[in-house]
Amino acid sequence: MTDLGDVLVAGTGPAAVQTAVLLARLGRPVGIAGRISERSEAFFTALNGSGVLRVEVQSERHDALRGEGRPAQRFQGYPSVTGAWDTLVLTVTADAYVPVLRQLDHQVLGRISRIVLLSPTLGSSSLVQEYARQQGLDPEVISFSSYLGDTRWPERTPGATALTAGVKHRIYAGSTAGSSATLDTLSDLFESVGITLELCPRPVEAESRNISLYVHPPLFMNPFTLEGVFATAAPGAPPKYVYKLFPEGPITPSLIATMVAMWRELTAIITRLGGTGVNLLAFMLEDSYPVRPESIAPADIAAFERLPTTHQEYLVYVRYASLLIDPFSEPDHDGRYFDFSAIPIRPIHRNAAGAWDVPRMPKEDYYRTKVIQGVARHLGVACPRIDALLAAYEEHLVRARTQHAGDPMSEAFEVRDFADDLELICAGIEGAR
Repeated sequence: MTDLGDVLVAGTGPAAVQTAVLLARLGRPVGIAGRISERSEAFFTALNGSGVLRVEVQSERHDALRGEGRPAQRFQGYPSVTGAWDTLVLTVTADAYVPVLRQLDHQVLGRISRIVLLSPTLGSSSLVQEYARQQGLDPEVISFSSYLGDTRWPERTPGATALTAGVKHRIYAGSTAGSSATLDTLSDLFESVGITLELCPRPVEAESRNISLYVHPPLFMNPFTLEGVFATAAPGAPPKYVYKLFPEGPITPSLIATMVAMWRELTAIITRLGGTGVNLLAFMLEDSYPVRPESIAPADIAAFERLPTTHQEYLVYVRYASLLIDPFSEPDHDGRYFDFSAIPIRPIHRNAAGAWDVPRMPKEDYYRTKVIQGVARHLGVACPRIDALLAAYEEHLVRARTQHAGDPMSEAFEVRDFADDLELICAGIEGAR
């Protein structure tokens, strides 16, 4: 398994550590590069001290992902990257893909044969491929559906050791080259740690198989959650939860209707891009969290796409209601099951620089959903539910800037159109037709 050649991992987060340690098993040099920031400074200080990247796991079930690796080279600041790298793996967020590529020396970028996108969004492969084309380059671009699981800093601060707490049993990947020796190598590598890598005929198929695209906008861009995110709650105020039913959380029949409608809009976009949509209910239960058949019958799952809209909404509501507790956990002595849905809505906060910032969810979802909206408009696909969700989110951004006028605020509070990325994405879409 050596088809990837020498690999450069871009990013210094926990996912980058796990990815670098995993790729080191291929037996070729693995380097790591990151931007210059306060958080990356802590990462590089720790790495320079030990010289080793290490991954621990929370459960023995995931022991295959435990390990360590010694980076062949490390680069603090993307412009400082030198050498001949065959594969570039981008572990940064999707909105940072082009900024990272722009900072790499043109000679370094020109030697790269393939670029792997670990956590892309819909259109990311078109974005990267078109950017490369405009530089006179033609690397293979591989999109994963998502990162392989849940990896975090064990002490909440960046270091050379990461903790993998959860692992997906299946993820998807597609290449601009179609069938690909690189994909075969990655498939074997993931299989060795117990993860099925399902190969898709094109990157957009993989990019569309991220459950966050379908559920995060309705869950985070509704009045209930937005109030929790952007309001500065009084000390001691009871928490509200993302995945609970109203009034503990935002989930109502109306929210579920929005989710199902957004799924239909996304399916129309994906179809126009030449991809195949997903059975939303099956995707939720098979690629996210299952429920017991007593709650949702297998026949209803199989028939979901053919059912009337009201029946679809009912089944999705039942899915969320059935996961208020972990239905496969063992009850305690009081008969209570694990409180599976107790994920708190996180409010805006002061970041390390002292500026107000928006939590990762919905900050990352804003970029992804704006890109989807832009692609829909380019393709002439109507998406009124997506439009409404984004309008509600942007209204709260404007309101927050007014409320905190005079305070330092991150760029996450700016209403953005991401026009530069969308121009590349749409050019890439047209070029592929």
